[in-house]
Amino acid sequence: MQITRDIRDLIDRTLAEDLSIGDPTTDILVPPDLESTAVLLAKEEGILAGLDVGLEAFQRFDDRMSTIALLEDGTSIHPGDHLGTIQGRVASLLKAERTAVNFMQHMSGIATQTRRYVEAVEGHPVRIVDTRKTTPGLRFLEKYAVRMGGGQNHRQNLGDGILIKDNHIDALRGDGMSLGDVVKKAIREASHTIRVEVEVENLEQLDEALDAGAGIILLDNMDVEQMTTAVQIAKGKAFTEASGGITLETVRAVAATGVDIISVGALTHSVLALDISMDMLD
Repeated sequence: MQITRDIRDLIDRTLAEDLSIGDPTTDILVPPDLESTAVLLAKEEGILAGLDVGLEAFQRFDDRMSTIALLEDGTSIHPGDHLGTIQGRVASLLKAERTAVNFMQHMSGIATQTRRYVEAVEGHPVRIVDTRKTTPGLRFLEKYAVRMGGGQNHRQNLGDGILIKDNHIDALRGDGMSLGDVVKKAIREASHTIRVEVEVENLEQLDEALDAGAGIILLDNMDVEQMTTAVQIAKGKAFTEASGGITLETVRAVAATGVDIISVGALTHSVLALDISMDMLD
């Protein structure tokens, strides 16, 4: 992963958060000139993501530390796998450990969950994508982790496309505009390079959105039967995206409806961290 200035700034802020009033435990107990080598160790199966960010955290704290990545992001890992090593002052290793491992655990958890969804729809020509339901300040890293798990990214931010949601439609209905009117206005005034996507909740709204010229239809919280019908209606007219409450247990049935895209907020908003630790080697 390319470590940009924004990532370095984020790492610096998180290190400062953890060391805002120092580390008396390490300062009292560990001689300042004591050196050692530590290993980053996988403790459960999953997909690795964020190794470079974790290693960068050690070097941002102490630029005299030496780090080696032993695996690449996107790799399947297993309990006992060595992911990378860090050599330097023990005090620096201990002070940077939590920040570095936090990044790796969180990002690897996202990559692992994404891989589960991707594998669950194997055999269907559908893409698993994320949403903007990300941790504030961590979107770039979380969306990178989704890609490492085999998923793809939806919008990076609000400016990355036009997506007309139910709240847009409800708000403008009070101004006398129908769903179709809203879609037509967006198409008329947007750049020709941008396709307009609109959220629909039923087949009546779907027909109205298609008649207005929407290029992408977001099928929100539809059951599988209704979604199958919607996909057939939209076929050849617009791309279709399924969204809303999709789980690992239901995603394959959703893929079987023929939708082009399945967006899953759970890839980022409630994922469990993957168990990774730092252990001293000597």
